[in-house]
Amino acid sequence: MVVALASSSALLSPGPDGPIGVLICGHGSRNRLAVSEFAELAALVARRLAPLPVEHGYLEFARPILRDGLERLQQQGVKHVLAVPAMLFAAGHAKNDIPSVLNTFAAETGLRVDYGRELGVDLKMIQAAGARVREALDQADADDREAGREPTPLHETLLVVVGRGSSDPDANSNVAKVTRMLVEGFGFGWGETVYSGVTFPLVEPGLRHVVRLGFKRIVVFPYFLFSGVLVSRIRQHTERVAADHGDVRFIQASYLGDQEQVIETFVERVHEVVAGETAMNCSLCKYRAQVLGFEREVGAPQHSHHHHVEGLTDGCDLCERECTGACQPDGVPIPLGNHQHTHSHGHSHEHEHGHDHDQAHGQDHDQDHGHHHHTPYPHADHPLGPSSLRP
Repeated sequence: MVVALASSSALLSPGPDGPIGVLICGHGSRNRLAVSEFAELAALVARRLAPLPVEHGYLEFARPILRDGLERLQQQGVKHVLAVPAMLFAAGHAKNDIPSVLNTFAAETGLRVDYGRELGVDLKMIQAAGARVREALDQADADDREAGREPTPLHETLLVVVGRGSSDPDANSNVAKVTRMLVEGFGFGWGETVYSGVTFPLVEPGLRHVVRLGFKRIVVFPYFLFSGVLVSRIRQHTERVAADHGDVRFIQASYLGDQEQVIETFVERVHEVVAGETAMNCSLCKYRAQVLGFEREVGAPQHSHHHHVEGLTDGCDLCERECTGACQPDGVPIPLGNHQHTHSHGHSHEHEHGHDHDQAHGQDHDQDHGHHHHTPYPHADHPLGPSSLRP
């Protein structure tokens, strides 16, 4: 059973169950660049936590899988694992899929596994996001000066933050909170939140709406941990809109990656597990509360649907590392509307995982699992959502 620690203990000291190790739990991707970036970030976290054993694993599309990581820790003599989800917010993957795998392994082996919380809406994460936005703005201002132009003031600039998108409204709302923190922190003239899939508004229709506001400069910031198919699509959909609006300057900021404050947040999450501070927040969790429009999902069982793609590494060979859309006739990836995979599964709180429930994961999920049985997303026919991009 995955439980939250009830009392504090020294991070490097063996707990009552024996030596402690850390597992960083990722989603996985067919995108080679995303997988290598995740492994590099895990290595940075491991250096920060040394000499504590640290391993990582993925739910799907990459190796090592989560069970591989757990077994490697066991081989190093670890008896007590602190598992931290490498997710920006907590929706289906952090709430169901990862705990399901951890619970199963713990039940089979007797290994103690304590589950931490996702990165979440956190001061350090806002600082990391701000650093990426600042980098983009500084480069744009430098380009203006080099071209003999006066840089555009911030209050005449619009910020668009792109979230992963989830069928969990709590996860989606947290992306909107990040947007507001950045808009108010920088003093942008306006801010909007769009999503790369599942919910509305999607990137392209969302951007076509915001250009009507009349701002001459728009910063597009993908609030993602790593590269991947979705980040490539965000860039390409932005370029589509920019091509139709030559009078608007679009600035594309980088995703979070291994920004120092991201590393700091991961380390902080590990310490929280040890100290028993992984506070659960279920007030807006659609699996626990009667969230408006999602009442049917309260009390749904916890399970994972990733076994058939666990460890699957066979992917597209057209792109060496990062998805370029080369597999599509026009060089642009399949419209997001054709990706009807929500992955916010049922959830039960019988496992005491002790994390906040508000996630849209930071890595892409690029396979249609139509055979999975999900509760239908109530707004699937929204004109600015995925169905609007169906052929």
